[in-house]
Amino acid sequence: MSERKKIICSGIIIGILSVLLVKLGNPANMGICVACFYRDIAGALNLHTAGVVQYIRPEIIGFILGAFIVAYAKGEFKSRGGSSPIIRFMLGFFLMLGALVFLGCPLRMILRLANGDLNAVVGLVGYLVGIIIGIKFIERGFTLGRNYEQKKAGGYFMPVLAVILLIFLIMKPSFIAFSKEGPGSQYAPLLISLAAGLIIGGVIQRTRLCTAGGLRDVIMIKDFHLLWGLIGIFVFTLIGNLIFNPEGFKIGFEGQPIAHSDSLWNFLGMVLVGICAVLLGGCPLRQTILASEGDHDSSITIMGLIVGAAFAHNFGIAASPKGVGMNGKIAVVVGIIIVLITAYSITASQNKKIRKVEEAK
Repeated sequence: MSERKKIICSGIIIGILSVLLVKLGNPANMGICVACFYRDIAGALNLHTAGVVQYIRPEIIGFILGAFIVAYAKGEFKSRGGSSPIIRFMLGFFLMLGALVFLGCPLRMILRLANGDLNAVVGLVGYLVGIIIGIKFIERGFTLGRNYEQKKAGGYFMPVLAVILLIFLIMKPSFIAFSKEGPGSQYAPLLISLAAGLIIGGVIQRTRLCTAGGLRDVIMIKDFHLLWGLIGIFVFTLIGNLIFNPEGFKIGFEGQPIAHSDSLWNFLGMVLVGICAVLLGGCPLRQTILASEGDHDSSITIMGLIVGAAFAHNFGIAASPKGVGMNGKIAVVVGIIIVLITAYSITASQNKKIRKVEEAK
């Protein structure tokens, strides 16, 4: 099978499974949303107390274990790290704030668009703008540095965490919170969700599919390889929605499930997500897969996402279907400013080092 066919097939699998998960109980337009699922897990662990978004999502557990199993079997599990961990944590934190103002990760943006939500078009434009900004920094020398081989035990952090979360989900100890209403109370059967996550985790580990990477590669080097996977997700989610959920398909801005129509903040929220994803080298789903392969830096990014989710709900930053509150607006603007200043500082420092080396020659 050609590489193009493989990446398209991966998109088809993700699109079909996303529709299936919604049909079997996941929230509308949320067959898969990495940001929302980490937010729900943060709530289940009582890192925030928003009662409507608390659930240990089996899909996340599946992504991690599926990618880990395949990477280990293929000899691609490598414990490595040390590439600007604090900066990565910060970028993960602000990426999550932007995503929860938009109400979805880049993957959910595609799924929302495939169900007629035109607010996702605004988000997509913002995501593209953010990616372009990130690319400009990369072209001017931005880098988080290389990583190095680390102790093997550290590479197992995410798989072990996934197993612990699965035990909590099955045993339901009293210190774990589960929503009784709202999106957190809507979920597909555990085994089906877990199986879907395992499949998607394994597929993405093999294909390296990434929303940020796909759009970045088209803009930077005119490489459409990963973009074909994103097109596959959109097309087959659209087809699946029209076949299995025609009554829920509605083209427009208003009345879309778990979404708001505040266009400026849909746009700016995804600008922040786009910048962070490019600077990090991958969207939230890709970071999850990398962490499952033993990448300590991506694991730290995931911790940034989880802390960001808790912060967003504890301090009224996350949006709701009613719109974006003042705290959310301030957080997005502050986030964009901090991320831009950080990226500029790193780029300037890197260029200064290069000039010194050239002068010394």
